[in-house]
Amino acid sequence: MSMETLEFVIYPDGRVEEKVTGIVGKSCAEVTAQIEAQLGRVVAQEQTSEYYTQNLQQTATATNQANYSEW
Repeated sequence: MSMETLEFVIYPDGRVEEKVTGIVGKSCAEVTAQIEAQLGRVVAQEQTSEYYTQNLQQTATATNQANYSEW
């Protein structure tokens, strides 16, 4: 499991660059929505490969079948 991080760079002219890592899928938008609302107008967004990754859930089903021979 990777660590979720939010990194902010504040430039002298007031621009704020935000970088999100460790959050898979579109849930990163949910995590950052309130922060972005407080910061002001979003000028540009660039999604990383993590944004397009889907959470995979694997399930395994085991069946146990006993065969009895009639010797």
